[in-house]
Amino acid sequence: MARAPALLRWRQPGTEPKREEEAAAAATAAAAAAAGSSGRQETAQARPRGMAFRQALKLAACGLAGGSAAVLFSAVAVGKPRGTGASDAESRWASPEAPTWAERVRPGPTRGVWDSNWDKREPRSLINLRKRSTETGEEEITSKLDNLKARATRHIFLIRHSQYNLDGSLDKDRTLTELGREQAELTGYRLASLGVKFDKIVHSSMTRAIETTDIISKHLPGVNRVSTDLLREGAPIEPDPPVSDWKPEARQYYEDGARIEAAFRNFIHRADAKQEEDSYEIFVCHANVIRYIVCRALQFPPEGWLRMSLNNGSITHLVIRPSGRVALRTLGDSGFMPPDKITRT
Repeated sequence: MARAPALLRWRQPGTEPKREEEAAAAATAAAAAAAGSSGRQETAQARPRGMAFRQALKLAACGLAGGSAAVLFSAVAVGKPRGTGASDAESRWASPEAPTWAERVRPGPTRGVWDSNWDKREPRSLINLRKRSTETGEEEITSKLDNLKARATRHIFLIRHSQYNLDGSLDKDRTLTELGREQAELTGYRLASLGVKFDKIVHSSMTRAIETTDIISKHLPGVNRVSTDLLREGAPIEPDPPVSDWKPEARQYYEDGARIEAAFRNFIHRADAKQEEDSYEIFVCHANVIRYIVCRALQFPPEGWLRMSLNNGSITHLVIRPSGRVALRTLGDSGFMPPDKITRT
């Protein structure tokens, strides 16, 4: 039978005490060096390092009892921490080798948190609590807050204009096509079939939006119409990711973006405190405007507006609750049209 190597050979306890003492001293020194090295690491790794040190000592004792010093050094190597918990995650995000997309999805304390005062109409933001006089009590403050609280729900119907003539050089020449007029008729039928009382129609001042509104209004007699330049088509914000076939100049983003943001702030908000009944409002405008408004209302990154597509004459339905909560009922619904009538131009 072949003899085991000297390093792994078992020795009778009590023999060669000098060598065992020397090995024990070497083991202690090696473990201390490992602990000293770990002390220079981040605080979050201190506990795993300490555990590795104690683990190494226990294994060292077992190894020395059997005369094996190799077990100690392998234990130190195995016990080296790989990083745990938040510290490990942070080190990965901070790694210089991290891909560029990691910066956009880096975890943060505010990501995904709903801003309940997004429209600046949350009751507590409308009164200055610091100016309370000594005579003003909590009952009066509660009464003021109650008077400022919305009670009704707003239903916002965003309608994209119907198909229009793309060959027109000026806005007045970009009138609806024959198919576009049919689409507007179908959209009007659909809105009328919902069985709700619409309060008003707000439309863009561009020709294609005006003509779409003219046709829809025939199906909703008596509904007041309002025209506005705020809802005109434009470039709301540079999209992310960018597209190669549509690159407006920076000046256009600067001018159109401010206007379309103003449209959002002016028209999209919770109901006024004086409004007692739920309202149903129609906005006839354009694809870029609607997509930007949807992103802003849902508190999604507005740069993602171009990731959505809207058919001509489609209906997007937003609901704004008295609490400020916003829900998207439908996005670009055109299922009420026959397939051969659906376009996206």
